[in-house]
Amino acid sequence: MGTSTAYGGPGGGTPLIPSWLGDPETGSEPDVDQNGPPAPDLVNPPTPPDKPPISKAADPQRFSGARSNFTRFAVSGGNDRASLGRAVSRYVSTSSGGARQAAQRMGASRGAGARLLGFLADANARGMREALLELNLGSMAGRPISEVFVALADHICPGAGTVDEGIAREAYIETIIDLAGEGLADLDAFTSEQMDTVFELYATHAIEARICNDIGTKVVTMPSNARVAHQVEKQLRDFIRGAVSDALIRTQESAPNMAQNHVLTFVDSVYESAFSILQSLGDAEADQ
Repeated sequence: MGTSTAYGGPGGGTPLIPSWLGDPETGSEPDVDQNGPPAPDLVNPPTPPDKPPISKAADPQRFSGARSNFTRFAVSGGNDRASLGRAVSRYVSTSSGGARQAAQRMGASRGAGARLLGFLADANARGMREALLELNLGSMAGRPISEVFVALADHICPGAGTVDEGIAREAYIETIIDLAGEGLADLDAFTSEQMDTVFELYATHAIEARICNDIGTKVVTMPSNARVAHQVEKQLRDFIRGAVSDALIRTQESAPNMAQNHVLTFVDSVYESAFSILQSLGDAEADQ
């Protein structure tokens, strides 16, 4: 929410994992014969290829439970924590089809998170100046942290033409806004703790924006009182951040020495673990 790219939510028949949601770090081109296509065999024409399987349409009502419960939580002004728990739990289990598929739905936020974490790891290992020089941004060395991260925006989030790319960039902008409040000012001595905080902020905003866009913020009734609406947003964000923080710790324990070529795998693990924790926390809130 906040500056979320709001829309009415995906249609109920949209597959759980859209066909366009591939690996943001890789791509493949169809094989092309440089000599042109062979002459057709008119005597023995080739057998037509099998048609690609059509993705099974998902349950058209899979978002309704999460939407209705989040509306109840919002209308309560943030007091109905059980409805918040049910909304988040049902988003993961029913709307997304489980933690792993919820993580795959993060799309462009996976690649952006990997690029951000890769840069932060480089800054932690070699120093901020060297990390910036690697991206031809040496002139930003010594500048305020907000200016440095604004200059990094096109590297971290290179596209913004789709809703999915917009979510990734929006989460990055929200992260920049939060940096000052986290006491992150000295970039010349960038610590592991600061690296964790920046990535935790980004993953939190990315998951929040993904959930809100999937549920469809235009069809969720929010309080008309701005202060109460802000409180509702803050509670959702804090709920998500707690899960992301635990997921980051859990993933670091299982992979303490993250190699640069395994950053995307690490990010995927954090997202999947965060969604799994969110479902468990949601179920616990709903049972209270």
